[in-house]
Amino acid sequence: MEIIRTVAELRTKLNEAREKGSIGLVPTMGALHEGHLSLIQRARKENDTVVVSVFVNPTQFNNPTDLVTYPRTEEADVALLEKAGVDYAFIPTVEEIYPEPDTRVFELGPVAEVMEGAMRPGHFNGVAQIVSKLFDFTRPTRAYFGEKDFQQIAVIRRMVELEGFDLEIVDCPIKREADGLAMSSRNVRLTPEQRAIAPAIHRTLESSVCWAKDHTVEQTKRYVIDELNSMPQMQVEYYEIVDALTMQPISDWDQTKQAVGCVTVFCGDVRLIDNIKYPMKK
Repeated sequence: MEIIRTVAELRTKLNEAREKGSIGLVPTMGALHEGHLSLIQRARKENDTVVVSVFVNPTQFNNPTDLVTYPRTEEADVALLEKAGVDYAFIPTVEEIYPEPDTRVFELGPVAEVMEGAMRPGHFNGVAQIVSKLFDFTRPTRAYFGEKDFQQIAVIRRMVELEGFDLEIVDCPIKREADGLAMSSRNVRLTPEQRAIAPAIHRTLESSVCWAKDHTVEQTKRYVIDELNSMPQMQVEYYEIVDALTMQPISDWDQTKQAVGCVTVFCGDVRLIDNIKYPMKK
C-alpha cells in the first residue's frame, strides 16, 4: 500500500491505475473500524484498484467542539488499511484540500433540508464540498458509503446529479457490534456506562417495526421517542419516518414504497445516529 499526501501525486497514480481497470473509492474521516472495513472489502471485491481517503473535513462540522474532539488515529488506520489490501491511502492535510476557502454553495434541495440538514446548518454543503473534491481527484468507477449515514447518501446522489460525475454510488448495510450498536468512530467517546446503554437505540428501532404493524406513523414515532427518552443519559434530538428516496417525512404508511426511520440520540454528550427500514404493508 502507498500513502499519498498530495492531490498531484494522487491524480498521477490513479491515472496510471485507470488504464488497467476500475477504481473503487472509500471516503472516510479515519478512526477506522469494522464498518469501514466492510466497505473496503466490498470495494476490493468489485474493483481493480482501491483507494481510501482519510481526512477529517472541517467544512462539514457546524460544531467546533465536535471537530476538535473527533478521534484521529492515523497510525492505527494505516495498519488496518494495509491489512485490508488497500492500494492507496490518501491522507492529506487541510491545506492540501483547501489551499483557499471553498465558497461553493450546492443547491441540494429538499433531501438536505430535513433531519441532519435542519439540525446541522451547513453540514451537508460541507459534505458536498469534500466529496465532490474527492470525486474530482480520484475519478472513481464506484464510491462506497455506509447506510448508517442514510440521509448523507441521498445528498451525495443529488450532488453527483448536479455536478455530472460519471460513477456509481454503492450503499452498504450498517455494520453493528454484537449487541446491535451501529459502529461509529464516535463510540470510543462513550463512557462504559453509556456504552452499556447505547445498544437500546437499535433495540428500540427493531421493536418499533412490530409496533408499526398496528399503529400509525405518528404513534410509531412517539413510541420510539418516549422509549429512548425514558432511559438514563438518553435524549432524542429527532426521530423521523421518511421516504427512502426523497428523505421527506411521511404521515401515512401508504405514502411511500419504502419508509425509513432515522434517529439521532445524545447519549451523554455523544451524538449517535441510526436508522431502520419498515416493511411495507401489502
